[in-house]
Amino acid sequence: MGLKIPWGFVPVRVRFPPQAFLVMYSVDAYKLYNSILKFPNLSILVIGDLILDEYLYGEIERISPEAPVQVVDIKEKSDTLGGAANVANNIISLGAKVFLTGVIGDDKTGSLFIKRLKEKGISTDGIFIDHKRPTTKKTRVIANNQHVIRLDQESRDKIHPEIEKKIIEFALSNINKIDAIVISDYAKGVITENIIPSILKSSCQKPIIVDPKGKDFTKYRGATAITPNRKEAIQASGQKDVIKAGRKFLEELQLKAVVVTLGKDGIFFIENSGNHAHIPASAKEVYDVSGAGDTVISCISLSMASGLSCYESAYLANMAGGIAVGKLGTAPVLKDELINALFLEGSGKTRKILTTSELVQKAIQLKKQGRKIVFTNGCFDLIHPGHIHLLKESKRLGDILIVALDDDDSVKRIKGAGRPILSQFERAQIISSLDCVDFVVIFSTDELTALLKSIKPDVLTKGEDYTLKEVVGKEIVERYGGKVILIPFSQRSSSSELINKIKNIGAGA
Repeated sequence: MGLKIPWGFVPVRVRFPPQAFLVMYSVDAYKLYNSILKFPNLSILVIGDLILDEYLYGEIERISPEAPVQVVDIKEKSDTLGGAANVANNIISLGAKVFLTGVIGDDKTGSLFIKRLKEKGISTDGIFIDHKRPTTKKTRVIANNQHVIRLDQESRDKIHPEIEKKIIEFALSNINKIDAIVISDYAKGVITENIIPSILKSSCQKPIIVDPKGKDFTKYRGATAITPNRKEAIQASGQKDVIKAGRKFLEELQLKAVVVTLGKDGIFFIENSGNHAHIPASAKEVYDVSGAGDTVISCISLSMASGLSCYESAYLANMAGGIAVGKLGTAPVLKDELINALFLEGSGKTRKILTTSELVQKAIQLKKQGRKIVFTNGCFDLIHPGHIHLLKESKRLGDILIVALDDDDSVKRIKGAGRPILSQFERAQIISSLDCVDFVVIFSTDELTALLKSIKPDVLTKGEDYTLKEVVGKEIVERYGGKVILIPFSQRSSSSELINKIKNIGAGA
């Protein structure tokens, strides 16, 4: 992962040859985290080419007798939102609201596309129908876990002036409701020379981020940033490397920043000050790059709208892209996945800190293996010897110890103002570093009973400062045959006592 330490500042190494304006940036992990927490309060306007991505999954066992080609025996079929609609889908998955506008045809693909939008909760008010053009569809054939071929059904003609007018009017009518604008250009004719100039007049300095296409980027002049891939940047600029390409775009298009996606090499970033850096890729495994660029621009738009700098936005988007390429097909990145990527480190080891859904799946696997699961929960704010004793003794009661940490809001409700002292991610990082702990999950106190019902631990433990009647979840665990055990203290200690001691020392000073 690009981020190794969950607190403080994290340096980003630059791998390009040393030259003028090349700098070492730093990012504050908690600033990025707080930015992600703001996503649900944001709305993004997405303008672009609407695509339905179709996937045909099958097996290859023979060569056709009609021609020297492989025969794919189709076993399964699925479809999902693509192009600008995939950007919208990513924005929704990251927790924000979206206004989407573009054009589809009056056909079965268009009807299916509208159905998929409604399933995702995306408004269709900005979707306009052109009876003379087809809905763009990309059909990918995947056999034996390999991408075999892609079949495209589309029109690349520029949209009709009346449709262009409707798209611009929709954008301007919602300009006061949104926090940033994404231009998702797939070169299918929606993004005309009039789109950005028309929006700039009323954008109120809101960020405009463009995923460009083609060899002429002049229609993107005045945008905040563009996010071409390496090939697009080289072709459109006529330069030999991304640094020169980025500088040319900044000057000619009057941009604030250029973010060039480099596939397995990560992201190259350059801003109008001339400073630039390389952000190494965060992906551990690459299964499918389909839609990764949509994920990157979705995250950049939300990050910039939340107040992050262009570089910080690119850094966070690089992590989102790393998650996206680890999925098969055009799959959106979830807000929780992005938070995990920000704070948790894989590095080939078993990742200990899991989301609740990941933990439930892990528990199912462990039970199938006959492993005995022990579960304990608490605030664990300012770790002390009593905590360590509880965890070590809990682990002795089974094979796997799961620790559920109350999230920050829960701790505040339980302990009062000023708590927790350590954030949920700091507490999770400390607890997960203990050898006796196998997995950690951050949860809301209100979710405890649902979590216990899903995981069904063999043993639930608490400290002996509780009575059995006070243990939340006791009835649930005992109902399916589990045990509830109170762990005796080796010595009396508490986080509250430590905090009071620190306050007294401070007062005495």
